Order: sequence, then structure tokens, then C-alpha cells
Amino acid sequence: MTASPTRARRAEMRARLLVKATRCLQALALLALFGAGSATAEDGPGCLDCHSPEPDSPVHAIYDNVHGTLEGGGANACTACHGASEVHDRRGKRAAPDVSFGPRWPADLETRNGACVSCHASGDQLLWTGSAHQQEDMACTDCHTLHRASDPILDDRQATAFCGECHSQVRGELRLPSHHPIAEGELACGDCHNPHGSAGDAALRETSINDNCLGCHQEKRGPFLWEHEPVSEDCSLCHRSHGSVHDRLLVARGPALCQQCHSAAFHPSVPYGGESLGGNSGAYVVGKDCLNCHGQVHGSNHPSGARLTR
Repeated sequence: MTASPTRARRAEMRARLLVKATRCLQALALLALFGAGSATAEDGPGCLDCHSPEPDSPVHAIYDNVHGTLEGGGANACTACHGASEVHDRRGKRAAPDVSFGPRWPADLETRNGACVSCHASGDQLLWTGSAHQQEDMACTDCHTLHRASDPILDDRQATAFCGECHSQVRGELRLPSHHPIAEGELACGDCHNPHGSAGDAALRETSINDNCLGCHQEKRGPFLWEHEPVSEDCSLCHRSHGSVHDRLLVARGPALCQQCHSAAFHPSVPYGGESLGGNSGAYVVGKDCLNCHGQVHGSNHPSGARLTR
């Protein structure tokens, strides 16, 4: 037995009403999620009236990170960084928002960075003012990308490649035979440097290069009974930070490196040959290394280690 035409039409109408109600609920859910409002002052900004909440719109990826929750989220998150932007929002003109990060309407550098520093003024960002990058007139958005679920610069491997775009000499040094394992992803530039500023040289995280190095190489810290003065003074006197053609990141190969300071004194003074005090050839240094005997070059606690031999 089939339903009458009247009953069929009623069922069809109920189905259509159900579909319409479902669509309305979905629309309300989107409005609640993204905070789209009218363009009146009472209802708040209408950023999402134009920047529609379509899932494929790149601008909405910001709602997948912490910046999308500012000021309660939705359009309020937009104004937290871009300002109220009343002319841009309410008059329908092709005018810039109060704070635009470009590329179409870039605000001046101080305004752009000020929007970021108003929240990020502590921790790693504490010393941004006066830092090398700040003095080079860099904007925060030169490195950071906010309308993404995850900022690429926060990924160690991507950050290393990004830093290398400007620091080309360092990028080359990381490919030398002896180097810190940065290119391999075991270390990152940010492990040693704070790009937002530092109290030390070269944006180092510690105040001195020795403190920076000894954070990992703690076995070289000492104190030692017998100290090697260059070690306690500056690690970079003997080692290159990023890479070297010589083993162990040395600035020169031994014994040439050692004999830049240690001249003839109870020992042959010519790196690759020469005669010892007894008239014999310098067999201990010919094609070899001072470290063959003086193995504790960073310091020794042995009672007989005055010459750093043990």
C-alpha cells in the first residue's frame, strides 16, 4: 500500500525543513566559532563578514594556534593584533587596517613590531630592543608566520635553513668536515643563540662563549689543578664554533696550532721536522701531533700533569 500524494508531499516538506534547520544550525555554529558579527559598533568588528569562515581560507589557520584565542577568539583575535580598524571594517573602503603586516598595506616597522612586543616582552624576547636583529630593522614577521597552525620558524630544522638564508657564511661552515651536528638536526641555531637578543656577543644565550660551550662540554669546565690558560680564557682561541677543515673544530692542525704560543723550550719548535736538543730529528712531531703526549690539553688533576700529559 502506497502513501497518498498529500502524505508524500507533507513528508517531502518535513525533510526540506529539516535540511534547512540543519543548515541554519551549522551557520550559527560557524558564527559562534569565528565570531563573525555585524558591522555595527554595538556588535563588534565584522572581520569575518568579508574574510569568510571557509575552511580553505588561509587566513583562518590562525584559529589553529594560540593567537586565534586572543581576547576570547573570533574577530576579537583579529583586532588584538590589527587594531579596531574601523575605517577598514565599516565603511566598505579599500583602506588599510590600523596595523597591517603587509604586503599590501604594511604599517611602519615600529608599529608592526610594537603589536608583537606588547605581548612578547619577557622571556627570550626581553632583550629584543637593542639586539642585532632589531638594529638591522628586522620585523617580527620577517621570521615568524602567524596565520599558520604551526609557525615554521619554531621547527628546529626549518629554523636552521631559515637562518642560513641570511647567515650564508655560517651555512657554509656547517658543511665543513668537522662541524657541530646542526645540519643533521641534532642541534639547532637556537640552542646556542637567542635571535631576540642577548647580554653577550653574537646573541649567545650565555654571557660568555665559554659558558655557552661548557653548557654541553661540562667535562672541560674544571677547576683543574693544572690549567691551560687559553681554555679558561676563550674556547674560540683554538676552536671554531660552526665548522672547520681541521679535526675537532680546531682553527689549525697540530702541532702548528700549539706552536703559535709554545716556541722552543725543551722541545722541537719546528712543526714538521727539525732537530731536538740532543741532535736527533724531531720524531715526536714529524707528521704527528702534540696531543700524542699532551693529551689533557684542557686541564689535568694528575699530580704529574703539570705539562698536561696525564
